Amino acid sequence: MILLDLFWTFFKIGLFTFGGGYAMLPLIQSEVMSHQWMSLDEIVNFIAVSESTPGPFAVNISSYIGRITAGIAGAVCATLGVVLPSFLVILLVARFYRAFRHSRTVEGAMCGLRPAVIGLIASALLSIAQQVFLQSAEKSLPAVLTSAAVFGLMTLLSFRKVHPVLIIVLSGVIGVAAGYMLGL
Repeated sequence: MILLDLFWTFFKIGLFTFGGGYAMLPLIQSEVMSHQWMSLDEIVNFIAVSESTPGPFAVNISSYIGRITAGIAGAVCATLGVVLPSFLVILLVARFYRAFRHSRTVEGAMCGLRPAVIGLIASALLSIAQQVFLQSAEKSLPAVLTSAAVFGLMTLLSFRKVHPVLIIVLSGVIGVAAGYMLGL
């Protein structure tokens, strides 16, 4: 039963998410927490791990959640669930693209979907940031300052077009160093 729940939950997430992995964060958070598969803190940690490992974010996060929830079979079911809707939709889009690429309806839908995707990503960002900084605040003021400094530095490096892999590695190194120095 849990395998079917994982497949169906991630199928719905994959089906109703436009804009990629980050746009699905609010839905993942809501669904995973409503099933009580993970706490918000665990989800935030899995987001960090999923973002730090190779591969598409949606595949990584669904695989991790499925694995923790129901082992290897859970990982397979959750991953298939999240990728199957995109696979089916892209087959349909590819089939009918030429006929509808200049349609006002399609262009209008895209004009409505783009800002919605940005809103979903912003919502996920704020939710995760709140969790990260609240978690730091529970530990100590130096932990909050370290989190804020890492966030600020990585944002600056991102705007300066530093390669994302370097940003992820540097964030990890700073986090480990701060953890040892501050006893986090």
